[in-house]
Amino acid sequence: MKKNIMLACLMAMALGAQAQQGGITQDMLNQIKSSYKHTPADKAIYNAMAETSIAVLAKNHENLANFDTNFTNKVVSHGITDQQQSGRCWLFTGLNVLRAQMMAKYGLDEMEFSQNYCFFYDQLEKANLFLQGIIDTREKPMDDKMVEWLFRNPISDGGQFTGISDVIGKYGVVPSSVMPETYSSENTSQIARLVGLKLREFGLQLRDEAAKGVKVSALEAKKTEMLSTVYRMLALAFGEPVERFTWTMNGETKEYTPQSFYQEYLGNDLTNNYVMLMNDPSREYYKCYEIDFDRHVYDGKNWTYVNLPVEDIKAMAIESIKDSTMMYFSCDVAKFLDSKRGTLDLKNFDYESLMGTTFGMNKKQRVQTFASGSSHAMTLMAVDLDKDGKPKKWMVENSWGAEAGYKGHLIMTDEWFDEYMFRLVVEKKYVPEKVLNILKQKPIRLPAWDPMFAPEE
Repeated sequence: MKKNIMLACLMAMALGAQAQQGGITQDMLNQIKSSYKHTPADKAIYNAMAETSIAVLAKNHENLANFDTNFTNKVVSHGITDQQQSGRCWLFTGLNVLRAQMMAKYGLDEMEFSQNYCFFYDQLEKANLFLQGIIDTREKPMDDKMVEWLFRNPISDGGQFTGISDVIGKYGVVPSSVMPETYSSENTSQIARLVGLKLREFGLQLRDEAAKGVKVSALEAKKTEMLSTVYRMLALAFGEPVERFTWTMNGETKEYTPQSFYQEYLGNDLTNNYVMLMNDPSREYYKCYEIDFDRHVYDGKNWTYVNLPVEDIKAMAIESIKDSTMMYFSCDVAKFLDSKRGTLDLKNFDYESLMGTTFGMNKKQRVQTFASGSSHAMTLMAVDLDKDGKPKKWMVENSWGAEAGYKGHLIMTDEWFDEYMFRLVVEKKYVPEKVLNILKQKPIRLPAWDPMFAPEE
């Protein structure tokens, strides 16, 4: 009995100590517990949630009838791609934008570029980006924020439009038949883990050599040897990229390099002819921003964008679609996604009624608290306008296969677009002069670890 009394006293003392530090006291716990009435409705909800997904229970069946697939303005799309179990949405999206241009220009019924070819060089270039970053930061301590970020992110299969301009501008493209997919290109996690592990090891070796006073030129020579190992690993996983190939157009067969193929059939200046736009209400609008180290190749260009109100971005998107031009688009795709129907609608799920509370943060607050950010890239290709020319809904071509969503597409309401759209890349000819002038500003530089700029997957 005395032992029990002593334990109770110790527990009370512990709770009292916690209270002084902001912990939950016994009185607080009693108050919290008493607030839960455990009504019959609560019991029914508990029983349902114990056996069923919250998303299934929160699905708003009253909204299922509002499924209109008609669009006033739509860019013709042919063939849905599938990124499989990989984070290459950015690459599929960019290549889908380009293939739509080539198909329209030459009247092709089908066309697909090799994602595997571009991805090989993306991974090799990212390996070099990491190793050169390690060399550049060799004099900083291991707990320096930039050094820490590099070792946390030695390589990734995700990316942004900068990867399209960097990689294609340097290495060109090839048709999918020239370098088809492999298991590892469609299932990237295992090879990414191995390459990342090796790069971290190499990074430590470079820092050790630098600490011994080895010159930069010698470190960079060592880096080249290291990249030879990475190249072999990538070649085993994806196949070695072609340097020359033949391709037939309209009965004429010619030999190409990846660069000459791109120049003959597309030739877009991906670096200078496109403008990257962002709707980030947590930062000042009508300003130009640059993300440090946010590029796919070391000798490439950091991602520079203009931050604009969503209505300004919509106007450019509508003009582009009306001119039959698809766009690179990214968003927070998991929010309110009905994957079976392929809709993105704020009314798809009623979590508030289910949980008996509200979720009241606006877009700015969600960004500031890390509750929302760009996670997936797709190809914006349709808009439905009302009689006053205002958008009612939008449609994107996705890269999750033809069976996913609505025939491989996702349809989003304009209200959802406002809340969860973040990035859009448009050709300069659709951008007003006042926006182009913002690009002449000295960009506000943001750090590489800014949470809004994680790679899209």
